[in-house]
Amino acid sequence: MSIDLVGPAYAPVLAAIHALSFPRERWDAATFQQQLEMHGVLGLLDSRGGMILLRVTADEAEILTLGTVPAMRRLGIAAGLLADALDRAARLGARSVFLEVEVDNTPALGLYAAAGFAEVGRRRAYYANGSDALVLRADLPSPPPD
Repeated sequence: MSIDLVGPAYAPVLAAIHALSFPRERWDAATFQQQLEMHGVLGLLDSRGGMILLRVTADEAEILTLGTVPAMRRLGIAAGLLADALDRAARLGARSVFLEVEVDNTPALGLYAAAGFAEVGRRRAYYANGSDALVLRADLPSPPPD
């Protein structure tokens, strides 16, 4: 497994993975570039076909998006990206992390539950298809001293 920290130059790659992962909610390359140019936003890429975008602000982090191309699902790519992102967030001073996930996305809910996330809210009709989003939160451990 190879997970790399990537910047705005990788926006087209991240957008392509996102489009395959979320055909109804796709973000274009300009959106990824804009996000990656913002302070505190990290992009991680697994060359096998996965990506995650994370924002760290003060002692909180937010998973903005996490996707794996359909042909590469169930291989641990998303779990690896999530673990790497949570570790980086903790090392940057975050003590908790939040995300939104579609209420019917059973595989994602299982992934997040296994990583220690718990439901803390619901956003009604959050997605374009009218489905609700669950707001999940996880506590992050203090990073080990360097």
